[in-house]
Amino acid sequence: MLKDKDIREPLFDFLEERYGKSRILEEKQIGKSRADVVMITPDALYGIEIKSDADTYTRLSRQVRDYDFYYDYNYAVVGTSHALHIEEHVPEWWGIITVDEVEEAADFYVIRKPQKNPKAELKKQLSLLWRPELVHIQELNEMPKYKEKSKLFVIEKIALKVPEDKLKLQLCEEFFQRDYEQIAEIINKYRVENGQKPRRRKRRRRKNIV
Repeated sequence: MLKDKDIREPLFDFLEERYGKSRILEEKQIGKSRADVVMITPDALYGIEIKSDADTYTRLSRQVRDYDFYYDYNYAVVGTSHALHIEEHVPEWWGIITVDEVEEAADFYVIRKPQKNPKAELKKQLSLLWRPELVHIQELNEMPKYKEKSKLFVIEKIALKVPEDKLKLQLCEEFFQRDYEQIAEIINKYRVENGQKPRRRKRRRRKNIV
């Protein structure tokens, strides 16, 4: 029986072969849920929920609601024990991929291709960006900086100013360029430049070894 950890890396290879240029992000918080996998392509965000044979549908209804707010397309990737019933638990626009174990390796089959999610909200997607990334989009579109305004205010202004098709391309490019190794430095530089105090790094507590 394949578990979640056995599925991920082979799934990433499968998606890369299918979609070409893409970036995979794991465990992203969306609303009250956590997306297992987010795939960025040049013009769309894909949410991917993995349900291995060891998983249940307990939280899926809430997860579906949150995924549909944030992603242009969604996939449910399920073990064979869920294959017969997954269509009852996800909307018709969700894609479905089954995963089985063949010769001790994960084997994927697309049962249903995803359709454009009618509930996706571009403002929700913009909220996933860091403030410095939003600033870069403002600069690309020759917008005021709104230094004293909230992130929500800036998102509203960007969504109002920039045509949606153009903005989607810029949003996806920000995710492609995101550097997680420099996240603290980037955010602190932004805060200092805007008269805010830099955030202190949290010290990790060392556990006592008995």
